[in-house]
Amino acid sequence: MRALTWQGKRDVRVEEVPDPRIEEPTDAIVRVTSTAICGSDLHLYEVLGPYLKPGDVLGHEPMGVVEEVGPGVTRLKPGDRVVVPFNISCGSCWMCQRQLYAQCETTQVTAEGKGAALFGYTSLYGSVAGGQAEYLRVPYAEFGPIKVPDDGPDERWLYLSDILPTAWQAVKYADTPPGGTLAVLGLGPVGQFCARIGRHLGAERVIGLDLVPERLAMARRHGVEVLDISQLDDVPGTLIDLVDGRGPDAVIDAVGMESHGAPLGKVAQAAAGLLPDKLAQPMIDKVGVDRLVALKAAVKGVRRGGTVSISGVYGGEVDPLPLMEMFDRGIQLRMGQCHVRRWTDDIIPLLTDEDPLGVADLRTHRLPLDQAPQAYQMFQRKEDGCVKVVLAP
Repeated sequence: MRALTWQGKRDVRVEEVPDPRIEEPTDAIVRVTSTAICGSDLHLYEVLGPYLKPGDVLGHEPMGVVEEVGPGVTRLKPGDRVVVPFNISCGSCWMCQRQLYAQCETTQVTAEGKGAALFGYTSLYGSVAGGQAEYLRVPYAEFGPIKVPDDGPDERWLYLSDILPTAWQAVKYADTPPGGTLAVLGLGPVGQFCARIGRHLGAERVIGLDLVPERLAMARRHGVEVLDISQLDDVPGTLIDLVDGRGPDAVIDAVGMESHGAPLGKVAQAAAGLLPDKLAQPMIDKVGVDRLVALKAAVKGVRRGGTVSISGVYGGEVDPLPLMEMFDRGIQLRMGQCHVRRWTDDIIPLLTDEDPLGVADLRTHRLPLDQAPQAYQMFQRKEDGCVKVVLAP
């Protein structure tokens, strides 16, 4: 089959790889009909390369049609249309019983001290082949895949794989009081959905911050008050001034480890990437530093006693945070990988023709799988108005 493989820093290629097959009784094989590029895939393209090896198949936002199931799978049958969550969870362990699916004890990558295995996401998370491919082997298929109706375009359902429940969790964790104000730092795909979900769930005012004109325009179309951070000297101060001299009740950091405006952090990340993997891996694991511009702006811009919800991916081990200020201002922090299946039953009823979350207005590019290398480059550089790319195998 054809699949997108990692070959090196900023080097991904579509190659022929072996077809996946049933390996365990609870496996399923899915023929992928749509698969998206996630902002966290760009971390693999750049910063997290030391945890990949040439030939690793990327991608963790797939959906398609079930082709085959193992003897232990009774919930699915060939021909079912499914979305595959990015985290691989058994559904029955101690963590899964508490709906902490991203911490599944059955698939935890304990050798690396990490949570549940992920599709297409480095040796830290199990080196499981990803979904930017023609076919995907899905472990624990008796629980994981989400059956969806046969009607409607793929993109009505596709985002259930990751970014829609990730945004839903971020808004739930933010816990903006009814009639309150929510700020969203970063208006990439997750940030776009955070802003829309925040409005849907009752925030009276949603403020979105970014510097890419197309992202700002997209958020504005959905009733979000937008700020261009390239025009601001003091982001936290601006947020405080805009909201009663106190700041928003909650701020979501939808940016993560590669935020703009952190030259020293960028240099540190780049330096680690130049080292041989055997040296880079322990360096990242023990002394990794993130670019913290967005997170610090969230912490300093939220009101006293407010909540900062982090959906952007971070990987640092020695990140310096303003703990005295956080403690003094009584900031609450919530964060973590999304527990996808925890939220999907709440979201699916909203994926209707009325489209209250605007899922039809997110994808800016749909390209064949063979153009994935160009798509990664375009997405990273934010060229051609690119906000979200969907690939068609």
